[in-house]
Amino acid sequence: MRKFINTGFLLLGVGFAACQTPMTSNSNTSQSNPKTSMETSYNKTDAEWKIILSPEQYEVLRQKGTERAGTGQYNDFSEKGVYTCAGCGTELFTSEQKFDSHCGWPSFDNNIAGGDRVNQVKDFSHGMIRTEIVCAKCGGHLGHIFDDGPTATGQRYCVNSLSLGFKPTANNKEEKK
Repeated sequence: MRKFINTGFLLLGVGFAACQTPMTSNSNTSQSNPKTSMETSYNKTDAEWKIILSPEQYEVLRQKGTERAGTGQYNDFSEKGVYTCAGCGTELFTSEQKFDSHCGWPSFDNNIAGGDRVNQVKDFSHGMIRTEIVCAKCGGHLGHIFDDGPTATGQRYCVNSLSLGFKPTANNKEEKK
């Protein structure tokens, strides 16, 4: 009987210890993006980021914040050009990849170069399992990717406007004159 009780306490102790052990995977671990040819040594201190970015951009890009739905500059934006990372200027998406998903944030069905500009990271925050998207060069938080897009890729890169910049195409500049 004593052996049975000791074994029970041992199993209970091991089970309790397992619940207290931190998970080895976290939201900063890159996932299955074999295309990592882009230079990723764009390291800056928090103080440097705070000088470069507005407080709102810093909250989104460096603290993984989210702007309110429907408030972003590029949500209802239809000019032709290239969307860049607001943190480092890396070209991420084109206007041809953008579509109106009616979700309140700019949405794209792919990224430039088929995947080496945006890395995917498992995100377990807020009690959900999602895939976060970050700039491959500076690691800035862009948003999340979902498999519910209406285009041929079936993907929806749901991106915060605050994490983006925009470079109009030459034809677009001429049309505005």
